[in-house]
Amino acid sequence: MKCPICQKPVKLDDPEMPFCSERCREIDLGNWAMEKYVISTPIESSDDDLGVDKGEE
Repeated sequence: MKCPICQKPVKLDDPEMPFCSERCREIDLGNWAMEKYVISTPIESSDDDLGVDKGEE
């Protein structure tokens, strides 16, 4: 596995896993705090997306 920040190899039994070091762990935390990562909201479906014809009820 590779560190998501610096891409260095990380062993599965490493205490900092999935990061290679405390530094990379803190960089990741800072990225979340600065809102560099965003969890997108699901797209709401409409009747058109479902293929429903509103004229046939």
